[in-house]
Amino acid sequence: MVVKKKMTRKFLEEAFAGESMAHMRYLIFAEQAEREGFPNIAKLFRAIAHAEFVHAKNHFRALGNIGKTPENLQAGIDGETYEVEEMYPVFHNAAEFQGEKEAVRTTHYALEAEKIHAGLYARAKEMAESGKDVEIKKVYICPVCGYTAVDEAPEYCPVCGAPRDKFVVFE
Repeated sequence: MVVKKKMTRKFLEEAFAGESMAHMRYLIFAEQAEREGFPNIAKLFRAIAHAEFVHAKNHFRALGNIGKTPENLQAGIDGETYEVEEMYPVFHNAAEFQGEKEAVRTTHYALEAEKIHAGLYARAKEMAESGKDVEIKKVYICPVCGYTAVDEAPEYCPVCGAPRDKFVVFE
């Protein structure tokens, strides 16, 4: 059953956003704890991050936001397109105007990666609508900027220059 009351829906949307951010924040904290030599603290952060993911997923489901794969891919396309056409260009320009070099760098990285993501989702949607899965052996993600390559990583990331051996591989 999908939540329909306006105020309850608003609260669940805010709860979803908060739980989603906590999930990511705790995963980032876990990486930092690991680098600093605290593997058990890292484990604690990862475990609680998973609990936050469970909360976010439950809220997302209650909001009725999970559809069939082609619908979910369209939601992905819509989100990535918004980021490419509206969100990151504005954020990037504001960062440049205000002289915030780190924000300029991170918004540029995200914008370039999101362009690729939208295209990948569009191709996947076409396949899913015809009842077929995409043919992907591996997906490579640059750990510095998020650049995404399918089946083969470039020698160096075309966005940030990170070497191929640093890419995270999804098989």
